[in-house]
Amino acid sequence: THHGGSFYKFMSPQAAHRLVGRFEWVHTPKHASWLNMAELEFSALQRQCLNWRIPVLERLQSEVEAWVAARERAGVTLNWQFSTQVARRTLGRHYEAIRIK
Repeated sequence: THHGGSFYKFMSPQAAHRLVGRFEWVHTPKHASWLNMAELEFSALQRQCLNWRIPVLERLQSEVEAWVAARERAGVTLNWQFSTQVARRTLGRHYEAIRIK
């Protein structure tokens, strides 16, 4: 979740309000490349490992550890193609203009 409002979609207003107050919200860009890479990994984890109910915490931990080990053995990497040049072109409007005098 990127903001406290997400809790209100799935919980009662009272429960959501209690949770929102327990977190310190650190605002990060929703489209940052490092965040996208992390979200891709979590998506793969969910689709490949967590797509069934795991009722015991210890079993969950062992399943996730086995999944991580298998991906590391297989040498799975992300081929992120959002280069510095693309970032400057796409996000340039957000950068401060530097004027040399």
